[in-house]
Amino acid sequence: MVYNQFCPISKAMEVLGEKWTLLIVRDALCGSTRFNEFQRGLSQISPTVLTKRLSQMVDEGLLFKKRIPGQRGYEYFPTQACKELYPVIEQMGIWGMHWARHQLTEEDYDLELLMLYLERSIQPQYLLGKETVIRFNFSDVKEYPSWWLVVSDDQVDVCVHDPGKEVDVYLNCCVRVMCQLWMGDISYRAAINQGELELVGPKQLTGTIQQWIKPSLWAGLQPASDIVA
Repeated sequence: MVYNQFCPISKAMEVLGEKWTLLIVRDALCGSTRFNEFQRGLSQISPTVLTKRLSQMVDEGLLFKKRIPGQRGYEYFPTQACKELYPVIEQMGIWGMHWARHQLTEEDYDLELLMLYLERSIQPQYLLGKETVIRFNFSDVKEYPSWWLVVSDDQVDVCVHDPGKEVDVYLNCCVRVMCQLWMGDISYRAAINQGELELVGPKQLTGTIQQWIKPSLWAGLQPASDIVA
C-alpha cells in the first residue's frame, strides 16, 4: 500500500502495514528463523502468504535470508532495521495489555503459540538434573491434548507424541488457564486453589515453577479499566 506522503510514519506504514508483517517481526525478534517456526507462531497464516511476506521483508531489508548449511531450506535473521523495531513491538504489547485484552475470545487462545512461548520461556538453570520432562494435559483439546517439553541441559524440545521418557512434572488444565498463567493474569497458587490447575511433581520443582517458566514480558500489566478504577 502506498500513501504518497512524505511523513515518516506513512513511509514506515508502507513497509510495516501489510497484514502479518509486524507479527513476523515479533517472531523474528523472539528467535524464529525457519519457515516452520514462523508457521508455529502464526497458525492462521497460509504457507503461500507466509512465503510472500518473508520474501517482501527480505526485499525491504527487514530480514536476511541465508541457506541452512547442508540443507535445502533457508533461515531468516532480523537485520538492524528489524532489531530497531523491538521498542515498537514492546510498546504495542503494553498498549494491547492496557487497551485490547478485553477483546479476547476463546478462539484467541492459540495452543501452538502458547507452546512456542512456553518452550522459549523455560529457564534450565532453575531445573534439577541433566534432563527434565514436563507434560501438559489440556482438558479442552480433543486432538493432541497432551504436549511434552523435554529439557536437556540448555536444549528445549516440544513433543506432541510421547517421547517415552519419565515425566517429572504434570500440568493439568485448559488452554485458557495456561495462557493466563503465562501472561500473569492468575498465579499458580490461585489457579490450584480455584481448581483450575492440577500441578503434580516433586515439591522441589512444583514449588519453583515461577522461576523455571519465565512469564510473559507483559505479565502483570493491568487493563486500562482496572487502572482507571
